[in-house]
Amino acid sequence: MNKRNLKLMVVPAIYTLAIIVFGTSMYLIQRTINNSRFESNEDMEYVDKEIVTDNEYIPVIAPDVTITKPYINGDVKLVKPFYDYHGEKENQENALIIYKDTYMQNSGVDYQNKEAFDIVSVLDGTIIEVSENEVLGKTIKIRHDNNLISTYQSLSEITVKKDDTVLKGQIIGKSGTSNLYNSDSNLHFELSYQGKNIDPETSYNKTIDEL
Repeated sequence: MNKRNLKLMVVPAIYTLAIIVFGTSMYLIQRTINNSRFESNEDMEYVDKEIVTDNEYIPVIAPDVTITKPYINGDVKLVKPFYDYHGEKENQENALIIYKDTYMQNSGVDYQNKEAFDIVSVLDGTIIEVSENEVLGKTIKIRHDNNLISTYQSLSEITVKKDDTVLKGQIIGKSGTSNLYNSDSNLHFELSYQGKNIDPETSYNKTIDEL
């Protein structure tokens, strides 16, 4: 065999060997990388069960909390509206309270029913006052967020005490009577927002920020 033929055989062999070495090197490098990725970690805890069950509820966005009515009985009626200084004359006259020949503007609203009805908190809050007055009857005051105060008067029963935390819709008492109203099942209800009385009837189903 002459030198020319030997050279022709050696060159392809060198190329083939180089390709084999290169491929083997890449395989070993890739295997090393994969092993390092999946190397066991003592601090890692594996879970083979469902993390969230069907019984759990995880809200994505907290819903807005709106003001509810201070009663749940559907037969309760509004009998005395809020006195609006900017309202029509007829509405203002209907919102006047007469007590011992004295006319007073209604600073809240009055609800009545034939029978006593449960009174509920209109929002989550803290009881700041529980009292009884000869004229106004039994009274509850609740402080809510953003300096909103709800007042419930002329109650016959009270089921909470000062400093109690109450939830929206929680029963806090029963309707009753007082010397200011001529009914055995009355609720006088007021809302004060940042120190100013507002009309409860226009506040229901609103958030505090919408007042």
